[in-house]
Amino acid sequence: MSQSPTASTNAFDSSARERLLRFLYERGEKNESKVFALTPDASTREYFRFPWKRKTAIAAVYPEPFDPDFHPYLDVTRLFLETKLPVPEIYEVDASRGIIVQEDLGDRQLRIVYEEAAEEEIESYKEKAVVLIGQIQAATYTAHNRNSIASRLAFDEAKLSWELGFFFEHYFGSLRGEQMTHGEAAELKAEMNDIAAELSARPRVLCHRDFHASNLMVDSKNRLRIIDHQDARMGPASYDLVTLLLDRQPAPPSLAEVRAHRLFLLDERRRRGLDALDPDEFAREFRLMTVQRGLKAIGTFSYQTAVCGRGDTYEQFIKPTFQIVLQAIEWLERFPALKRAIKERMKESDEY
Repeated sequence: MSQSPTASTNAFDSSARERLLRFLYERGEKNESKVFALTPDASTREYFRFPWKRKTAIAAVYPEPFDPDFHPYLDVTRLFLETKLPVPEIYEVDASRGIIVQEDLGDRQLRIVYEEAAEEEIESYKEKAVVLIGQIQAATYTAHNRNSIASRLAFDEAKLSWELGFFFEHYFGSLRGEQMTHGEAAELKAEMNDIAAELSARPRVLCHRDFHASNLMVDSKNRLRIIDHQDARMGPASYDLVTLLLDRQPAPPSLAEVRAHRLFLLDERRRRGLDALDPDEFAREFRLMTVQRGLKAIGTFSYQTAVCGRGDTYEQFIKPTFQIVLQAIEWLERFPALKRAIKERMKESDEY
């Protein structure tokens, strides 16, 4: 479930590629043909692959200079490396040019590996990913202790409400062009406010924030590695698991599969000495988180489709994500206005 879009501004007179080429030229790399641009997913950064000290490296080139002591990506990378989480190693930083050079993990996103793997292999990778979620949650104390940026950000009520508002604006507005009645809009917003308030009151742990299969890489040794972790923050213990299991799915997974992974995470937390969570209460939180995260994702898919013209990539995920949200709403036996609104729009789309 892709992160919400952010405005892109460029503080430099030169392009990202030009700045990187100058950086590399000063370090003896003068062959421009070996610098290849990579395509990011809904990012304001530009990425490049190039030779680096007898191997290859990846440069993330930002649209403005930054302070390396307070840069979110560098701060969270330091936190994750300190707690043995498998993120890319940082090779060099040129903050004045907005450049971070880091380890090249290759091109094998877990999402792509899934497409060719047998069921047993997919399950093995999912279990490894759940182990990483437990490891991230175990880093909560360290995040607070070192005053990481991630410890000072949270899925608080304001953040969760903003994400649900983004869904409301871009699904009903940008994508569908609806003029909703005042009464229906008020009912939906009241239910979304309840969702945000309840989730913001849940105990918080460190979360990756976008822990889906496009942000997990399988490296040359078949190990899972974590990328795109700069937005880590505190949130419900179910957050990353919801993202891992339910993001961009072609159809809702089986309830038995989801339950097995929920229990596996609870076991992993116990193994790491974290506070025990009641399985039934965790299941309820998981379903509530599914509703919020799913609607947030549909907002992003709608924005990317209607505003950014990237419907070929994103529109296909809207309907199955709604199905997942509906399944969670029906399990919770709550939110009748949302349930009615979703079912009516899905019925309309089926008739076309």
